[in-house]
Amino acid sequence: MVRSSTFRAKRFQVLTAVLSAGFLIFVLEAVLAPQGNAQQPMPGAQRTVLEKHDLSVPGREGILVRTELPPGAREPMHTHPGDFFAYVLEGSVTLMQEGQPDKHVDAGDVFFVPAGRVHGAANEGTKPAKLLVTFFVEKGKPLTTPVM
Repeated sequence: MVRSSTFRAKRFQVLTAVLSAGFLIFVLEAVLAPQGNAQQPMPGAQRTVLEKHDLSVPGREGILVRTELPPGAREPMHTHPGDFFAYVLEGSVTLMQEGQPDKHVDAGDVFFVPAGRVHGAANEGTKPAKLLVTFFVEKGKPLTTPVM
């Protein structure tokens, strides 16, 4: 069977494109890969919704959440569409609230964050931090909105 020069040319083009794509992926992985001991972002908080109910206040719902932060985790700054109360079950966290000094809270402590307040938390300890959080929020809105 005789192959035409057009078939060989197309075959060459496809092979060249595949090799070029492979080389490009190799270069991008090398450039974008972390170097040496560059720090990787730590995981943030993990939330588990335990209970969720409509409240007697129209347009509001209550959400009970268990929040966990592993050692070294830092929750990015964010807001909620309502108030919340938190009780530290285990471990400790540093609470950062816009306009207020950082506050260290340990197991057995409680704290309050008003609706819309920019805040975050960090577990600077060596044990997981576990919190029980009760939200009173506007129904239908995202529970957490990141702040850039």
